[in-house]
Amino acid sequence: MSETDAAWIETALTSARPQAVGALLRYFRDLDTAEEAFQNASLRALKTWPQNGPPRDPAAWLIMVGRNVAIDEVRRSRKQQPLPEDDQAISDLDDAEGALAERLDGSHYRDDILRLMFICCHPELPATQQIALALRIVSGLTVKQIARAFLVSEAAMEQRITRAKARIADADVPFEAPGAIERSERLAGVAAMIYLIFNEGYSASGDTAAIRKPLCEEAIRLARLLLRLFQSEPEIMGLTALLLLQHARSEARFAPDGSLILLEDQDRSRWSRNMIAEGLALIDKAMRHRRTGPYQIQAAIAALHARAATPEETDWAQIDLLYGALELAQPSPVVTLNRAVAASKVRGPEAALAMIEPLAPKLANYFHFYGVRGAFLMQLGRNDEARVAFDRAIALANTSAEAAHIRMHIDRLIRDSQPKEKGKGENKGNKGAKAR
Repeated sequence: MSETDAAWIETALTSARPQAVGALLRYFRDLDTAEEAFQNASLRALKTWPQNGPPRDPAAWLIMVGRNVAIDEVRRSRKQQPLPEDDQAISDLDDAEGALAERLDGSHYRDDILRLMFICCHPELPATQQIALALRIVSGLTVKQIARAFLVSEAAMEQRITRAKARIADADVPFEAPGAIERSERLAGVAAMIYLIFNEGYSASGDTAAIRKPLCEEAIRLARLLLRLFQSEPEIMGLTALLLLQHARSEARFAPDGSLILLEDQDRSRWSRNMIAEGLALIDKAMRHRRTGPYQIQAAIAALHARAATPEETDWAQIDLLYGALELAQPSPVVTLNRAVAASKVRGPEAALAMIEPLAPKLANYFHFYGVRGAFLMQLGRNDEARVAFDRAIALANTSAEAAHIRMHIDRLIRDSQPKEKGKGENKGNKGAKAR
């Protein structure tokens, strides 16, 4: 098989996977059986597609072949007459097969994929298992690829996925078409899972950002898939816009040495204008529905940053108001902490510090709380208190990039606290002036 054949077949299999596995799951009501049926169908595709050419509908072909092969295996296990092993007999080139696949699956397409995604983010599963299972079952990533992204061994990841499948098997997930309320609940759960996948990649440090970047890209692909299925859902538009606007900055977030570059210091010419344009169009469309939700608000905040040509042009007053709306829609001490950053730009560090002081008990082990608190204290000239906050932040740093960023602030505090030598161009007229 040529490289060209391999490339288009891989693309076709990846695109068809959610629909095919979702339909096979509905048929057999067992995740392992559905996944194995799809794998067997994929192997036949690798054998027959280069010879026969691409099928008219790859998903329909895979569904029919996977279903027939799985039934064949069941009959074999029961020592019944096996089905004929004739690839041509189940080729999609017969018009009747396409009609049959449409009759079997057309009306279930959305619910099949939604059910498949929902099973992967079942509430009984921890977040790490939800993400791993979705990447394996829905996205089709290999265990090796997932393990590499999570920086764990293949054996550990295999065990994590196996445990997740076992819990799903015991969860008694309903396979009937969901009603409007249940569909809405499932959609919200799936959106949250996709956001988790994105954050796993986005929160990587400079030395692991390249390894985990594919997680962000896969989350965007899944969000777009969900948006194609539910085109009138403003929160799915908001989610997709949020991921695009955040990921648009990926090339500017880290310095060559792996250190973190803050938003206000990033080279905005390196932001992806295509992603930004797509994200802005989606959030504008979502807002016209007048059914605002948390993802739309977060996307609107990201849009204000994206629209600012320079840091000075950022509309911090509007960002402050949007965070206030997010506090009402999704109360959280982390949301309040983020709002305080915007408030510091509008009302100053003293007002912002007053906002976050009550959060200390709830965010006692949160790196960003102490980083933000230290920054506010430093702006107020309370350097000793700032040093204590920064020391605590370093102790709680999750990545080397986070720790390096805080050390930069500490180094600045140390420099500012040292007495200036005479004759270095400093006088009373500029004493205390600092570069911005």
